[in-house]
Amino acid sequence: MNIIRRIGPDPHANGAQTSSLRGCPDILELENGDFAVIGVDITEATIENLKFGAGCGPDERIIRIPRKTLVLAKSDIPETL
Repeated sequence: MNIIRRIGPDPHANGAQTSSLRGCPDILELENGDFAVIGVDITEATIENLKFGAGCGPDERIIRIPRKTLVLAKSDIPETL
């Protein structure tokens, strides 16, 4: 799977530091049009509290990214399928 671009700004732009000072929350677009998310795995802490008919399969993880990451990426997210 090839990553073709970052969605949203670089989380380290202008010298910004992320909480762990190593990795960073990120949203990436894959060459097939899908997206990959880098964030904190919160599956174990939240799986028992899923609502609204949501489910998490054995090959899936629930990932937390900061609100800022998604809001700043909004303008880069395509509006069409």
